[in-house]
Amino acid sequence: MECMISRTDDAEAELVVRAQAGDHRAFALLVGRYQDPVFRFVLRMSGIRDEAMDLTQDTFLKAYRALPAWRPEARFRTWLFQIAHNATLDVLRRRQRVEFVPYDEDAQDAAAPEARDPAPTPEQALADRQRIGMLERALRELPAEQREVLLLREVEDMSYAEIAATLGIGEGTVKSRLARARVAALAHYRGHAGENSDE
Repeated sequence: MECMISRTDDAEAELVVRAQAGDHRAFALLVGRYQDPVFRFVLRMSGIRDEAMDLTQDTFLKAYRALPAWRPEARFRTWLFQIAHNATLDVLRRRQRVEFVPYDEDAQDAAAPEARDPAPTPEQALADRQRIGMLERALRELPAEQREVLLLREVEDMSYAEIAATLGIGEGTVKSRLARARVAALAHYRGHAGENSDE
């Protein structure tokens, strides 16, 4: 597994080096690899689809301009998400409020139709929608710093070190925020589901 990860990192680093040298096709490959995860992250942080599209485009534009500063010892994904994180926080600070975007099942279905069960019963579909709605409400109630660490870990599957580098905080802070976020999200979810947390 480590060899596979190392080869992937090496291939990605090679793409970045080629992009630094002016290879537009190499940069386009990097954009293709990361535009969906970056968009998903900024959308769930900003809460507005058009704004998230602009933030995603802005992230890649800033990354392209900052390519000369990238060094191979930094993972490109971490570096890119750090740019996305900073751009999104700037927007949220200007807005002075933070929202969470509800899960858009229609867009998800169009993007990944193979992920859906081809024939759920109406009862299953209703139960799934209710669970997703409760989860989205629970996540919406988390503070932005807890929500972003939870998204980077659980949705983007980043390591503690990557999250720390992305957010500019220590790994211990990542772990404590993540622990608090999980406890709070579960408590909110149970509250929406009408479950007693003592059960």
